[in-house]
Amino acid sequence: MITETSAVSFRQNLGEMLNQVQYRHDSVVINKDGKPVAALVDARLFERIRRMQGRFDALCQRIEAGFADVPEAEGLAEIQAAVRLERARARKPARKR
Repeated sequence: MITETSAVSFRQNLGEMLNQVQYRHDSVVINKDGKPVAALVDARLFERIRRMQGRFDALCQRIEAGFADVPEAEGLAEIQAAVRLERARARKPARKR
């Protein structure tokens, strides 16, 4: 479960929030001025996020290297064409069999 709380409330209830995260494996989103600024998650989830971030960064680098010779305008035009095609497909009603 994800709980949202203000920074002031979080500070006042830190022990309780730590217990929620540690024992119930909940997450706490901390808001400041009504906007999310941080999250408290259990250590195992945080480690998974870190590993996934590393894999995501490596994948981004591979994609970037693979398209290094493609001019930016050409790449953006190709992406926009693919988005238009998929949106058009999504708007078409499914055929009955």
